[in-house]
Amino acid sequence: MPPELAALEHFHFLRPAWALAIIPWILISIAQGRRRASRDMFGGIIAPHLLEHLRLQRFESRWLNPVNFTKVIAVLLLLLLMGPTWKQQPSPLSQDEAALVILLDASASMQQTDVQPSRLQRAKQKISDLLALRPDKKAALVVYAGSAHTVLTLTADQDILNQYLAAITPAIMPRPGKFPEYSLPLLGEILQDTTAPATVVMFADGLGSDSSAAFADYFAASGYQLLVVGVGTEKQEPGLAPLERRSLQQLASETGGSYFDLTVDDSDMRRINRRINSHFVVIEDSALPWLDSGYVLVFPAMALFLMWFRRGWTLTWAWLLVPLLLAGTPGPVRAQEEAEAAVEADSPADTGRHFAPLQWFIDLWLTGDQQGRLLMQMGDYRAAAARFEDPVWKGLGYYYAEDFMLAAEYFSRRDSDAALFNEANARAQARDYLRAVQRYDRLLERNPDYPGA
Repeated sequence: MPPELAALEHFHFLRPAWALAIIPWILISIAQGRRRASRDMFGGIIAPHLLEHLRLQRFESRWLNPVNFTKVIAVLLLLLLMGPTWKQQPSPLSQDEAALVILLDASASMQQTDVQPSRLQRAKQKISDLLALRPDKKAALVVYAGSAHTVLTLTADQDILNQYLAAITPAIMPRPGKFPEYSLPLLGEILQDTTAPATVVMFADGLGSDSSAAFADYFAASGYQLLVVGVGTEKQEPGLAPLERRSLQQLASETGGSYFDLTVDDSDMRRINRRINSHFVVIEDSALPWLDSGYVLVFPAMALFLMWFRRGWTLTWAWLLVPLLLAGTPGPVRAQEEAEAAVEADSPADTGRHFAPLQWFIDLWLTGDQQGRLLMQMGDYRAAAARFEDPVWKGLGYYYAEDFMLAAEYFSRRDSDAALFNEANARAQARDYLRAVQRYDRLLERNPDYPGA
């Protein structure tokens, strides 16, 4: 269960008796309403154009008035006194046994150098930074490409783990491809004897075609926390497989986890470490006190109270509504801004010029695959490949754009006869004849009667 849902499940008040104080608040509100109604009864006696000059309207006709703000402050202070809580204070005598499993993408695309020195090397550096933040804590390492392998089971010896980590390269993987779902049975084996909450941190630049569904089913049943770290950039260049940020974000969302982008410092790993520590399990022990979290309500209450020190604050503070209006205005997120900045640096054929002006609006109505189909029909194959979410369709887009090595990379992410055949064709077109023959041979071993092979 995600930390947010766990917190909601155990939310309660430490001092619920304070809820009785709402009774006077209701009575005061009723009295205030009757008072206002009594003043309005003159509307049937005095002419409206005269009554307008006889009535005091400084605050009464406005929603932003001292009476309403007093009600809001009263509610905030009442909640504060009730003591909302959702988390227990940790025992000083307990030992942190939470397990951490590092899931590392070791496929060929991780050798790309859009982040220096390479995607894989940067991921290794970040993993070392994360381990350094968790001294004496248990961690395991699993790597995958076309197959998945347990490098090291749970251990608190970070020196050994870093030594194994340094030796990971795509060259040692027995099978090319990108199938993170093959690592899921290994996670079960590693964590089968653990009783504490476990977290899986995945470093990757993309997914296979069936990865999302497999991960969603597994993490829904296991209760583990998944944190996804995107490695690479969304830059569109020939021969470069861009970071599939949207797919990775969707994976994190479907599993109840979180997505993180790499930063130049260690702030990303510190955030991840905090998420690991927040993945708690409530202990049914009344001896452990619950943390009172109501103090945070003091700040909005004080901010509202300060309005009494300004004359005419109902008008002066009306600008506070502007940020709320701006917050509801749709705009590009940071990932979209970076992608558009990267696309603008490319050639006109790579810009996706048909959709760029209204991209945020089109995203509301068409999926990435649907946009890719339209761009394919328009002949903008590279832009279509960038929009497609399905790896095979991405491969077809790059194949028609004559970026054959990149097409082969995406075809290798689908474990099927057709994808293997397409990968072999793409490598043959790229004059990578040795690997093309290997793919054809593997296809004939799997399906000797496959047409065209």
